[in-house]
Amino acid sequence: MLNHDEIFDIFNDQMERVGTAGRLEVHANGWWHQTFHCWIISLRNDQPSLLLQLRHPDKDTFPNLLDISCAGHLMAGENVEDGVRELEEELGLQVAFSSLIPCGIYAEEDALPEGRMDREFCHVFLYRCDQHIFEYRIQQDEVSGLYFVGLKDFESLIQGAAQTIPAVGANLSVDGQLEERLLYIASTDLVPHDVNYYKLLFNAINQIDPDK
Repeated sequence: MLNHDEIFDIFNDQMERVGTAGRLEVHANGWWHQTFHCWIISLRNDQPSLLLQLRHPDKDTFPNLLDISCAGHLMAGENVEDGVRELEEELGLQVAFSSLIPCGIYAEEDALPEGRMDREFCHVFLYRCDQHIFEYRIQQDEVSGLYFVGLKDFESLIQGAAQTIPAVGANLSVDGQLEERLLYIASTDLVPHDVNYYKLLFNAINQIDPDK
């Protein structure tokens, strides 16, 4: 669960490291830090889909919203390659860094409650995984559910061409088991990312060889 004692490397806006600071201090002061983002893409009924995670209600940022398949902060001293630990921690996937498809680095700024600011250099990746949603072993104090959305549907939602789209997946029950659910989600159900972030993601997806 949330660890207020986490220490991050902090950076200036040119992505030059300038020191370290604790999680609370970083967000309170709006200092730049690094995160690892991995979007899982899957073929479902021969159509590409993206996996979204439902963030735990106790998360300090954007609780109860759908977001990137797997994401987390890089700790002080870590390299981007160390980010694969998030896939194992949150989803139970043991993945070699070389298996990831790089999308690029995106500088993202989000206003948080109480006047805080979240400024992240996001290292964004794709990973192809076709396992069933019930095969994922989720970190139950971080993730409350997993949902697949069709790639075309998701693009339409992000671009404003669709008001809602179906999301097929599962939520954690009170006894910690995944229970299948169908949702119809709107853009307000998603953690906000700006349009250029999604351009980075969709451009990378469009370059994937569909036979791989």
